[in-house]
Amino acid sequence: MVLLYACGIYNLLFAAFHVAFWRLFRWKSELAKLNPVNRAIMQVLNLRLIYVLLLFGALYLLFPEALRTTALGHFLLAGTALCWLGRLVEQLFFLQIRSWQLHFMTLVFVLGTVLHGLAFWMSR
Repeated sequence: MVLLYACGIYNLLFAAFHVAFWRLFRWKSELAKLNPVNRAIMQVLNLRLIYVLLLFGALYLLFPEALRTTALGHFLLAGTALCWLGRLVEQLFFLQIRSWQLHFMTLVFVLGTVLHGLAFWMSR
């Protein structure tokens, strides 16, 4: 159960991180360089990702027993583990930039992948 709560908190922390994107990455000025359609797409995708991360967090924190004991729960556990694995692979593929911040984020995605993978594995 502790592992499931840790996964929930992990997802909520990432939702908070994504809320800060406008300020952290100076999106007001940086996104202004894009055409209006791409600018809108970036923001809409980030808002939807915030929603999904909040949903994942809520599922892990509010329904740990159902996640652990039902076929639907196992499917969701596997799906979120694959989501974080995919995010890790995308980090390595698209962000081939040498900086300590990106190396740190890669480690954070490794942690998320392992955390969610273990939650799935332990529920089986």
